[in-house]
Amino acid sequence: MAAVDTILERLTALHPKLIDLSLDRMWRILAALDHPERKLPPVIHVAGTNGKGSTVAFLRAMLDAAGLRVHVYSSPHLVRMNERFRLGAPGGGVLVGDAELAATMEECERANAGAPITVFEITTAAGLLLFSRHPADILLLEVGLGGRLDATNVVERPLASVITPVSMDHTDFLGDNLAAIATEKAGIIKRGAPAIVAAQPREALAVIERQAARLSAPVAIAGEHFTVTNERGRLVYQDDAGLLDLPAPKLFGRHQFDNAGLAIATLRALKNDLSVPAAAFEQGMVRAEWPARFQRLAQGRLVALAPPGSELWLDGGHNPDGGRAVAAALADLEERVSRPLVMIVGMLQTKDASGFLHNFSGLAHRVIAVPIPDQPKSMTAEALAAAARGAGLGATSRDSVAEALAAVGELGLDPPPRILIAGSLYLAGEVLKDNGTPPG
Repeated sequence: MAAVDTILERLTALHPKLIDLSLDRMWRILAALDHPERKLPPVIHVAGTNGKGSTVAFLRAMLDAAGLRVHVYSSPHLVRMNERFRLGAPGGGVLVGDAELAATMEECERANAGAPITVFEITTAAGLLLFSRHPADILLLEVGLGGRLDATNVVERPLASVITPVSMDHTDFLGDNLAAIATEKAGIIKRGAPAIVAAQPREALAVIERQAARLSAPVAIAGEHFTVTNERGRLVYQDDAGLLDLPAPKLFGRHQFDNAGLAIATLRALKNDLSVPAAAFEQGMVRAEWPARFQRLAQGRLVALAPPGSELWLDGGHNPDGGRAVAAALADLEERVSRPLVMIVGMLQTKDASGFLHNFSGLAHRVIAVPIPDQPKSMTAEALAAAARGAGLGATSRDSVAEALAAVGELGLDPPPRILIAGSLYLAGEVLKDNGTPPG
């Protein structure tokens, strides 16, 4: 990866001092690359605040099980840049190789010719170039930030636009209220292409429905046009076309039932474009994988530092709604097997630490705050511990996750604790790397 890292260092120098959400830089570099966005396989475009990656993971697992070749573009990566680019292949896709990724990034760098551009924009251009050159049946394209002016929003007519739950996040870029944020997310809806929408707060849904109506885009909304329920540990999905009784999602947490249902609704809306048999939905439930989304770490260097007999979980959730989903999943685990919960948390200064941590009041025995390595915008461990105490949680701080795990052992908890590392995908990536279990 040395070559890719070197290229990224050069590209970082071209990053505008002030990020303005705009598609102008994308249109310029795509024109210089002979418009790869016009040569892509059919696209399912996914935006939203929480659940984008998990919904894409379910879509990929179902489409793979149907025997289709599936490209995937997602962000951010956890350990290696390659994670953002999955190339479709029979039986399941593969991450792009180092040599091809480096060559493609260099090609984009030459086409950009030293002009200002963000790293996300040029990596998105590289992804579109890669996906245009490898045949596939479908491209799952995940929005990076917002939607309307996101670098991925250059596809003129996707097969479908998918909007996962919208909540407050990135308010410095997207607006300080739900209606403004929903306006940005709804910007991926295209004329005539179906829009499949998760359950939303009323003010967000009103914006999305108005945009879809303006563009004559058929809409399927969770709770109105399709339902997803957990019945005796199984996922039951129902729409006008009938009912599916499926295994529980492999990804843990009650919110994953909703993400899986959104993926099912998307593929059912595209039944005339994609052939997905009922068996593929069932296989997709139990095959879907998405690292750092309430992921149980069973072995590795960091796991060995945890107290014997304890559980170690990892989640990249970093906003209040993400915290609410993780807290609900932890409550479900507590009902099954009761253990004291200790949280190891690192967050960026730009996130609502208090809003995130309030979800765990009354649930967590202790919070141990840590800094995020190599992140200039990381909250200090001391400031984060103070935020946890302000949320009614007992908290202390340590300089690293390894030191925090040692501190958990010093608590002498019986039974052995359930440990959750959370608060940032950047922290999650460092944990996976240090644990020796990077995504594959």
